[in-house]
Amino acid sequence: MTLNIIILAAGKGTRMYSRQPKVLHPIGGKPMLAHVIQTAQTLAPQAIHVVIGHGKEQVQQQLAAANVNWVEQTEQLGTGHAVQTALPHLPQDGRTLVLYGDVPLIDAANLHALLDAAGEGVGILTDIMDNPAGYGRIIRNERGQVVKIVEEKDATAAQKAIREVNTGIFVLPNRHLANWLGALQSNNAQGEYYLTDVVALAVRDGVAITPQPVSAHHLAAGVNNKMQLAELERIFQQTQAQRLLQNGVTLLDPSRFDLRGSLKHGQDVQIDVNCVFTGDCELGDNITIPQAVLADEVHIGNFVEVKNSQIGRGSKANHLSYIGDTTIGEQTNIGAGTITANYDGVNKHKTTIGNQVRIGSNSVLVAPVTIGDKATTGAGSVITKNCACGCLV
Repeated sequence: MTLNIIILAAGKGTRMYSRQPKVLHPIGGKPMLAHVIQTAQTLAPQAIHVVIGHGKEQVQQQLAAANVNWVEQTEQLGTGHAVQTALPHLPQDGRTLVLYGDVPLIDAANLHALLDAAGEGVGILTDIMDNPAGYGRIIRNERGQVVKIVEEKDATAAQKAIREVNTGIFVLPNRHLANWLGALQSNNAQGEYYLTDVVALAVRDGVAITPQPVSAHHLAAGVNNKMQLAELERIFQQTQAQRLLQNGVTLLDPSRFDLRGSLKHGQDVQIDVNCVFTGDCELGDNITIPQAVLADEVHIGNFVEVKNSQIGRGSKANHLSYIGDTTIGEQTNIGAGTITANYDGVNKHKTTIGNQVRIGSNSVLVAPVTIGDKATTGAGSVITKNCACGCLV
């Protein structure tokens, strides 16, 4: 059975208090919407249709490489209306999975389970929550069958006490979609066309409805504000840390580790606390990422190792340098190929570099040594004595 996927990503996200569209706020250094698209692609659908509206130019620009069909929703009139805008792009047969650009941690395993459970009928990804406030409640009849979904603002006191909720993720048979979407009404507390109302329409038409529970709350959690974004970021980072630990990486404190990209690694890799990996990184065998303190606006470039050192605001080490057991002041530039020779074969020694210092390329600073403020070393220098402030050495 062919599968199409619709990702709803048109909302403004008012409670984010940001000019950036909500779905572009990052989890693990990547827009939330990019996570959802990546997961959707693993299901091998016929097509992925992303419904955009607010900030559509920004969304398309940041995700220009995504192989999706962009569908514009000019007015945001509810989830049912959003799916209606994508209806002309869907075939009349097969089925459609509805996802959300602000539910970034949904995984392929739960979506496969939903698709398998639904078959040719309607599938609803559900959750049981201790505090279901804000979610649509799953309403069952006396035989335990799902008969409708009631949104929070339209629910009675008895219905609000129900803990089984709708996550918003559906799989729907295409042959009924045009009829169901055309029958939606906006006579509710929010004056919107709810996609959830298709459940009652499916009951009317005798179409089977299968609720499928999600395996963990956070996998179907949406982001409406910065607190929720931060909560999912921590969960995402914990998941990545656990995966690295299972694969043999030593993390001295998994709660103080951030991966904002990808990390390939060999054996016997040890990563100290408060390390952040961005982009596509690769570590070989027997690698240790040591303690370093970098102030604001510090730039550490390609093939630069920083070990047990402190680097002041605005200082740069852009290329091919080793900085070990070193304190560097502010606005200092370390030339390419520079090393601090901190080990004499028996003991480690400290290098101190002041503010606004210019270290020429291929310099060797033989510790213990101090370079004064605004000093400059010529390219290829071997510095074995302290350098006064403002001098050229």
